[in-house]
Amino acid sequence: MASPRLETFCCPNRDPATEFITSFQPQLFSGICSCSAALSLAFTGLQLLPKHRPFRHGPPHKPASSLRILFIISVCDLLACAGMVVRSSVWLGFPDLISRISAGNSTDVWPQVFCVGGAMWIQLFFSASFWWTFCYAVDVFLVVKRSAGISTIVLYHMITWGLTLLLCVEGLAMLYYPSISSCENGLQHAIPHYVTTYAPMLLVLLVNPVLFTRTVSAVTSLLKGQQGIYTENERRLGSEIKIRFFKIMLVFVICWLPNIINESLLFYLEMQDDVKAGDLKNIRNAALITWFIMGILNPMQGFLNTLAFHGWTGLNVDFSRQRRRELPWDSASTSLAGGFTPVAGSALLYQSHVQEIKKNLSANGQQQPSDAISVLSEGNGLQQEH
Repeated sequence: MASPRLETFCCPNRDPATEFITSFQPQLFSGICSCSAALSLAFTGLQLLPKHRPFRHGPPHKPASSLRILFIISVCDLLACAGMVVRSSVWLGFPDLISRISAGNSTDVWPQVFCVGGAMWIQLFFSASFWWTFCYAVDVFLVVKRSAGISTIVLYHMITWGLTLLLCVEGLAMLYYPSISSCENGLQHAIPHYVTTYAPMLLVLLVNPVLFTRTVSAVTSLLKGQQGIYTENERRLGSEIKIRFFKIMLVFVICWLPNIINESLLFYLEMQDDVKAGDLKNIRNAALITWFIMGILNPMQGFLNTLAFHGWTGLNVDFSRQRRRELPWDSASTSLAGGFTPVAGSALLYQSHVQEIKKNLSANGQQQPSDAISVLSEGNGLQQEH
């Protein structure tokens, strides 16, 4: 899971709160983390596999930047879950590995190297997932607000991976100064690492709902302004987009709110003179409960995200090499002549055929719609009854 306590645990002179939380039933906790991560890894991979789809005529769709971002988020979650499976499995198979991380045994560096390497891997890809989730909210807002059909996916790569690497390296460098075997004590030394860990998470929790709300408002205005009316079809499309955004935020809150609660409780314990004092029993129990909840929910973000993005894609996997390998959520979009597809917000996921639509309308002497309206119309399948 993505908790800065796991990086702090790699220090031999860890603080009392970290020692308390990580030393409680470590085998049970590792088993829970391993099982949850393995299940998420399997189901997320299944969701991403190509499925049997009815053949569609015409040129293949080119995924929009928003669709690519959703795929990258799932890949980051997969890599983070893979790291959790490896780390938890090693801790289960070699229980003495943890006990060898001690201040008095500085000659054996491999336990500390594995501890730091595994924690960095997991933290890196979960942090990247947070930044990409933020970029997704920015992208859909800009596409609708600017009526732009092309988004700067390269810029998103530079921002997300650059910030992820910079913050992770800076936080860990401050935490492990002057060396892993002799980390400095004190909250002032660990605070930069905690800030770099929770900053992207809080950014998504606080800013993404605002961007999603403004995107829905802009979508409603565009739909009303296209023909001056707001029919049941437009209302349905706006509702589906709103539901998709709500599910994305709901998954994020469910998976990561326990981390914030747990960290607040542990910080409170750190500020006490005696972590094991009798009057702190309820605080300790709450910290342990949220700690195990984190071990279950953090790795499940990958699978829950795929359900929020495009629903359950089924078990009908297509391994044929002759067919075009589609992403599972390709079915969220249909051709302009297709029927209604109930996948929430599918119109925001595809920006293909926009130029073709505009050329056809120009050839017929009709007014060209904005790119955002074309994106919304593409794939929503709102077909008039004849």
